[in-house]
Parts: sequence; C-alpha cells; structure tokens
Amino acid sequence: MAFTLTINGKSHVIDADEGTPLLYVLRDELGLNGAKYGCGVGQCGACTVLRDGAPLRSCFVPAGSLREQSITTLEGMRALDGALHPLQSAFLEEQAGQCAYCIPGMIMAAAGLLRQKPNPSEAEIRTALDANLCRCGSHNRIVRAVKRAAEAMAR
Repeated sequence: MAFTLTINGKSHVIDADEGTPLLYVLRDELGLNGAKYGCGVGQCGACTVLRDGAPLRSCFVPAGSLREQSITTLEGMRALDGALHPLQSAFLEEQAGQCAYCIPGMIMAAAGLLRQKPNPSEAEIRTALDANLCRCGSHNRIVRAVKRAAEAMAR
C-alpha cells in the first residue's frame, strides 16, 4: 500500500509495506544512501536522520509511522545552492572521518544537538554523540568539528 512521506522538504509517494524500516525506504526506494546500516536495532547511530529536527534511528522505525512528519537526511543538509552545511564543512576541515562510516549519523546527531543548543560545551557534545559509535576512534576530531560548526553557525 502506498503512503506519502516528506523527506528533505519534498513529498514522496512510497510504494512499500508500511512496516518497512525507514532506512530501507531511504536507501532502496529513494536512493538516499547517506544513512548507513550498522546494527539494525538502533544502537550504533549509523542510520541517524532527523525527524522534525530531532535525531531518529531509521533502521528500526516503520516508515509508515512517519506520515505528517518531516524527515531530513544527510543529503538534505546542503543549502539550496548546493553549499555544504556548516557541519559538513567542519567535519571535512577537521578530518573527522577516518573510515567515515559513522560520519553521516554523527553529523545528523550533531545537527539535532545544535538545533536545541546552538553553543554546546565539549561535555554536551560528547554526551549528545555518546550513543553514536565510531570504531576508528575519531571522537576528538568529531567533537572539534561540532564545536567549529557551532561557531560558524553563530556568525
């Protein structure tokens, strides 16, 4: 049964079972590959997107339950002119990704944090990103990138 979702500001008719996890709809139906499959149970954060501005683990949430909500993926972070979001730029400038598999989820979790708290402390950044796993150990660079983005967004 088809249903409609708003993703990255656009309405999409989804031809999938309503119980299909959002992650699969994003990747398989819409070709939006920013969110990654990590654990499949919402524990690692690789699949993080924003639902109405708040971080959401997309790997286990049924897509059909998200009608009338706004979903933003990593691809939707860019400006209309194609410019990178300050978080995307800061992650590049700080070389925050080693393997970079976790980075889309980290960026989305950080975007949710900065929406709620535009000038977070290092401790607040670490707490907000604590549930997003990075096996490469890039945490310090990731924290610096979020702080850099917060400063850029405040200008």
